[in-house]
Amino acid sequence: MTTRFRALKHRNFQLFFAGQLVSLIGTWMQTTAQSWLFYRRTESAALLGLFGFANQIPMLLLAAVGGYVGDRYSRHRGVIATQTISMLLAFLLAGLTLTHVVRARHLIAITFLVGVVNAFDVPIRQSFFVEMVGKDDLPNAIALNSSIFNGARVVGPAIAGFAISWFGEGWCFFLNGVSFLAVIFALLAMHIAPRKAHESPESPLKSLAQGFQFAMRDRPIRSTLLLLSMLSLLGFQYSVFMPIFARDVLHSGAQGLGLLMSAAGVGAVLGALQFAARTSYHGLAKWIAAMSVICSLGLVFFSQSKIFWLSCLLLFIVGFVATSQMAATNTTVQNRSPEQLRGRLMAVYATMFMGVQPIGALLAGAVAKRFGAPNTMTIFGGICLLGSLIFAAWVVWRVHPAERTAADARAG
Repeated sequence: MTTRFRALKHRNFQLFFAGQLVSLIGTWMQTTAQSWLFYRRTESAALLGLFGFANQIPMLLLAAVGGYVGDRYSRHRGVIATQTISMLLAFLLAGLTLTHVVRARHLIAITFLVGVVNAFDVPIRQSFFVEMVGKDDLPNAIALNSSIFNGARVVGPAIAGFAISWFGEGWCFFLNGVSFLAVIFALLAMHIAPRKAHESPESPLKSLAQGFQFAMRDRPIRSTLLLLSMLSLLGFQYSVFMPIFARDVLHSGAQGLGLLMSAAGVGAVLGALQFAARTSYHGLAKWIAAMSVICSLGLVFFSQSKIFWLSCLLLFIVGFVATSQMAATNTTVQNRSPEQLRGRLMAVYATMFMGVQPIGALLAGAVAKRFGAPNTMTIFGGICLLGSLIFAAWVVWRVHPAERTAADARAG
């Protein structure tokens, strides 16, 4: 087995990989169909921002609790529970849609509940990787998980685009519910060694704060998380506006929406696989800086594109560099995490990556109401570019001070 796929030598990760791939295709089908259905019913960019806010705000409020649960209780059983609840919510949404009683308020309520589940699922599932593959193969497992997430992001929206046109959104939601059975069966088939719980005399609130305090004290973790947080707050809001770009800017309809999201997904898969092939994880800060600068430039150019296939190409680039940057940030955090704090540090990662998105979604909706979606993304991409250049300058200054001192000595 090549180094690119070395985490797949572990049976538990093989099961997870196969089950998660099927389930995530369904998830991306639902994500695409849900945003299209909501925009079709409301015709409002501001309400699209509210819709994104409802889905993402639980991550900001509850991810720390999810990380705490992952550190104190069985991560294996925790992931089974979150996947099962997500399946039930998908079937509920399918039932409401197929019976033609679904309203915008139902979509907001269900996406909020999905967000609550994700606030527990993400930190628990991320910290569960080490139990499946061990610490040596952990970075590769992170990258391969990112590749299947984004591989599903290629297939799911494309299927959803045609399914919406042919059958309607409800069947996308139903198929997503069915797809959860694959990952639930895979999780039940795993053999996970019992993990000793880390008992602590401290209060739960103080225990929750430990992860954040550690992250803010550790300079590499702090700086990379702050950069990711800025990109998530502003740059990644392009996904909120995808129905607007597909229908009103590029005039490509539901099928165009699926292809645009798939283009970003193809780039993301290749970005994840490129990172998975790395055998050395030195120089991650430089890599993160370069990927962030390219991502920001791609968002600025995409925001002003009026040509469909050029927009697809730009989203391909954005998907590639954003996924590689996220995998490098995740690897940096996990490599520097003490085992007893891993779940809580993954909660900090999830909060600063996904938790800030609801604030960005509301901000994006408000700005777009005044300036329009394309100009909003130009502004947001420009701010991200400035922040990425500042981070890149900091990396150069931090990484090479000894070399500069030696060169100055030789010159003197």
